[in-house]
Amino acid sequence: MSERSLLLPLSALLVVCAVLLPGVRAENAASPAVEQLAWMSGAWEGTAGRASLEEHWTPLAGGTLFGVSRTIVGGKTVAFEFLRIEERGDGVFYVAQPNGRPPTDFKLIKLEGLSVVFENLAHDFPQRILYRKNADGTLDARVEGERNGQLSGLDFHFRPAKKE
Repeated sequence: MSERSLLLPLSALLVVCAVLLPGVRAENAASPAVEQLAWMSGAWEGTAGRASLEEHWTPLAGGTLFGVSRTIVGGKTVAFEFLRIEERGDGVFYVAQPNGRPPTDFKLIKLEGLSVVFENLAHDFPQRILYRKNADGTLDARVEGERNGQLSGLDFHFRPAKKE
């Protein structure tokens, strides 16, 4: 039997062992950091001035969280974003794609309880993205960074979205 023909059966055996043996953790399962972000999942809504804001995060599965956001002003969508949080070999990353642009990565730099900070100092703005779940069940998000040599930021306050 060639080495190549052994690879498939060995990889299949590893998958079966990871699924069937209790307490065995597959290599690509979510890290404790990703698992500790499950509190972000859900449907969230808020306002900022005349804008209505929505952010939806899928439940944690496969080591990732997926999200979408939408900003509506005057009955029209004025901004949207595709989001994901994923584990990689060099850390956990928040990946943002505002208005369909190419992805920008922000690395998790701080995780304490129900508060997380992601950072990308090479990005123009924002350089940091922060989320915090509050005791009353609301979710705060902040984007911040340097603009013209000054620290600038935008704060968003979300409550659980009403079920339709």
